[in-house]
Amino acid sequence: MQPFGDSYTDPSAHMSGGAMWPDYVAGTSGIAGHPFAVSGAVCSTALTPRDTLPVIEHQIPAFKDKMQELNLDMSSAVFTLWIGTNDLGHGLLVDGGQAPGVTIVYVARCGATWVQALYELGARNFISMNMVPLDHAPSYTKPNQNMELLRELVASGNELREMTLQILASTLPDAHIGLFDAHALFMDIINSPADYLNGTVPLDVTSTVVDCRSTGGCGNDSDRDSFLWNDDLHPSEQTNRVVAREMAAVISGGSSQWMTWLS
Repeated sequence: MQPFGDSYTDPSAHMSGGAMWPDYVAGTSGIAGHPFAVSGAVCSTALTPRDTLPVIEHQIPAFKDKMQELNLDMSSAVFTLWIGTNDLGHGLLVDGGQAPGVTIVYVARCGATWVQALYELGARNFISMNMVPLDHAPSYTKPNQNMELLRELVASGNELREMTLQILASTLPDAHIGLFDAHALFMDIINSPADYLNGTVPLDVTSTVVDCRSTGGCGNDSDRDSFLWNDDLHPSEQTNRVVAREMAAVISGGSSQWMTWLS
């Protein structure tokens, strides 16, 4: 597995407060890989300018430079992308900070650009993970946040990305393109937390582990597993375990209710 994306994936950033979902995929299934995701990334800085290491301009070239060393079987290697949180977030699309003329359509298409670029390098198996319901993230439920616009951007971006990938899939012989519905999974956690969270304090899908600790709670590591969110924007370690469980099932050749293969 070769994961691309931002802090929702980057194992070195530890934004869950612990291990990230690729760590758990590797640990529980033995499906290891080389992560190219970088905390703070956007899909392309040509679309959403940010001082970061974006997918198109940095992460794909980084993979290309590593190809000989990795010596992957490109016909079976799985490439994943989880991107969009920063592209839509503070200072960018939701606040009008994108490059002139850029809309959510361009950002959604960028996911297809990632597939096309890696396909040309020999990759054949792709999983695109869509954007989570950011309007439920504590960072955006605070006063004076444009939650309605963000909700519309996430919904539109997810739908447009799926449509773009469906069109692209029909043009790439031997490609297998899957869509992992992280948005639906997160909404299910929000609506049915007892099915996913198992910590030792009351289950909580609105506040964060960081807030709990700052007020003197969550003294035990097991307390953290009661939370959907680790901080105002990032999923908790328990949420990462949930994502890993579903992704590992798919990558191992099984199935997940959150996964749809487009080709």
